[in-house]
Parts: sequence; structure tokens; C-alpha cells
Amino acid sequence: MLWLLFFLVTAIHAELCQPDAENAFKVRLSLRTALGDKAYAWDTNEEYLFKAMVAFSMRRVPNREATEISHVLLCNVTQRVSFWFVVTDPSRNHTLPAVEVQSAIRMNRNRINNAFFLNDQTLEFLRIPSTLAPPTDPSVPIWIIIFGVVFCIVIVATMLLILSGIRQRRRSASLEFLQISGTRESLTSLGASCLTSCLHGASTSNL
Repeated sequence: MLWLLFFLVTAIHAELCQPDAENAFKVRLSLRTALGDKAYAWDTNEEYLFKAMVAFSMRRVPNREATEISHVLLCNVTQRVSFWFVVTDPSRNHTLPAVEVQSAIRMNRNRINNAFFLNDQTLEFLRIPSTLAPPTDPSVPIWIIIFGVVFCIVIVATMLLILSGIRQRRRSASLEFLQISGTRESLTSLGASCLTSCLHGASTSNL
């Protein structure tokens, strides 16, 4: 009698969990890609943990607090690793709506990823969109960044003013030097002209 009941339950589960069945989801894991040489083997213990995480997620959905690990069914498990799963409602002998399962997974996606040391790219729920990672607080406060930018602008502006002043002073000094040189040349020319005139006058007087 017990064997008959066991085979009956197994047959019902096989009928509920099938690839592309209503309310079924496919999961694909890339353990080697995520963990490299530290990748662990996917076995019945990992399957149990996955069922537990899905049941945990479903229990946080209103009116689904009674979800148990046994309500989560896995099927078509491959070595690569991929499989399908459904969440059942034993009282009615059918699977829970895909919308409810999707909502539960999305709300707890980070918890599920962390349980397997994976992320949205290496633990893929193919019919459940990836969730956006929560915004992270910057390690440096915004006001320090703004202060640093303003301080740099002030420093650059001050340096430009100093360089402009130095350039202006050099230009003024060059103009003064040219004016003094011009004055000296004028005085020298005037003195030479006077001397020439005086010598010419003296020569005329002697004649």
C-alpha cells in the first residue's frame, strides 16, 4: 500500500514538473565560470538547499506562509547544471501561479545568489528578469568630492592670475627698458650733433 502511494505521489509530481509546463521555471548555473577551480559539485544536498531557498522566498509572500521544502519540485536536472522547478499547492494538487513565484524570487534574489556564491549572471532564472543591485553608498561623501573640485578650481584660477601678473610685469619692464634705451640713443645723437656743429664753427673761425 505504501509503495502504491509512493508511486502515485511520484507520478503526480512528474506530471506537475515538466519542461515548459505551466508555472515551471528553468534554472541554469555556471559554477565553473563563477568559482573556477573552487567550483563545488551540484548534488542532492545543493538541490535541497535550492528548494529551501525557494520555500523561504515563497513564505514571505502573503498567504503563502505555509510553503514547505517538499512543495518545491525539481525535474530534468542535467550535469551542466540546469533544471526546471515548480512550487506546488498540495491542498489543491496544482502548481502556484508563475506570477507569485516570480515575485518571490525577485524579492529574495540576492539571498538566493549568496547562498550559492553566485550572481545573476551565473545563477540564471530564465523566465525571471534579473533584479537591479541595490544602490551602494559612495565610500567618499559627496560634500568632500564637491569641496575637492571647488578647491582645485580655486587653485588653478589663482595660478593663472599669478602667471598673468608675472607676464604683465615682464612686459612692462620690457617697455620701460625700450623707452630708456630710446632716450639714451636720442641724447647720444643730440650730443654728437652739437659736437659736430661746434667743431664746424671753430674751423670756420680759424679760416
